[in-house]
Amino acid sequence: MAAKYELIKNKIKDEIEAGDYHIGEKLPTESELMARFSVSRFTVRRAITDLENENYVYKVQGGGMFVDNWHATATAGPTKLIGMITTHIAHYIFPNIISGVDRAASKQGYTMLVANTHNDPIRERQALLSMLDNNVAGLIIEPTQSAFNKENLDIYRHIDELKIPIVFINAIYEGLNYPVVKQYDEIAEKHLVEYLFEKGHNKILGVFQVDDLQGVRRMNGFIGAYQQQPELALNSSTIMYRSSDPINMVLEKVEQYLKVNSEITAIVAYNDQIAIQIYDLIHEMGLKMPEDISIVGFDDYHLDEYVTPKLTTMTHEKERMGSDAASLLIQAINGESVESLNYEPEFIERESVRDLNSIK
Repeated sequence: MAAKYELIKNKIKDEIEAGDYHIGEKLPTESELMARFSVSRFTVRRAITDLENENYVYKVQGGGMFVDNWHATATAGPTKLIGMITTHIAHYIFPNIISGVDRAASKQGYTMLVANTHNDPIRERQALLSMLDNNVAGLIIEPTQSAFNKENLDIYRHIDELKIPIVFINAIYEGLNYPVVKQYDEIAEKHLVEYLFEKGHNKILGVFQVDDLQGVRRMNGFIGAYQQQPELALNSSTIMYRSSDPINMVLEKVEQYLKVNSEITAIVAYNDQIAIQIYDLIHEMGLKMPEDISIVGFDDYHLDEYVTPKLTTMTHEKERMGSDAASLLIQAINGESVESLNYEPEFIERESVRDLNSIK
């Protein structure tokens, strides 16, 4: 069954070819087409944009839509533009992910349109609308505040109605049914905590960002490791924060907790970025690493090998994630069936954890 926008596109195309609308003649407005076909503005825009790409229609800024010289130029193919929406662009792991997408997409003749949300649902909404206006053939999306954000599900439903393929990375909103490329965060985090147990650490502080599902999964792995060691369960502690919280406020919570709970010997950080910032805090408190406090991170950030001590962490398949997401999306654009992918992060042991067993 054809999508609604295709039915509208074909109907208007038939009317143009039948001479109901002549070259240069103004077409009905978006609102008039919405009322005529009983559909949303998104659906009308998708139909009109396709007609533009096939040179049946052209727009005049502030003047409306007009019939193009379709006799001579009605041969344009589908768009070769894909959209990518991430929470950030210019720092941490995201440039590598974007690079992976671009490399795989360009090999297939596609170009990219990139937007970032700064993990703000309002900005995500604006980015989605912009992508629709640009008639992207498909979307790669890292969801914004994926643990609880439901503000933009109406747009995702419209995108589904328009049959525009989407591939999510890192996480996916509850209730949506699209392929997702992500990691086994919970299992990997559990492995990190079990490693600390093996090194003699049992009073551990976990610091987790909990407004995205990656953070929730990692915190669940932290808790799960303790649940398998009932005799240690009361020794676990967590500090939770949101991406919108000022980093100084988060670090202040960590500092205050360590001052009151001097028996803490290790910290499990949500990711390497926050781990490296905790490094600075530990130094400011006059403590040494790993002698006084051991730290582990997550994501294998490129600076990990250059801090002192070098950070023990888990890998994140940054470029591979981007490349695989682009490949899946292009397959979906071509009408192929695609499945979600899950990576198993690799453990990287460096120098940021002290073996307490050696001093007993």
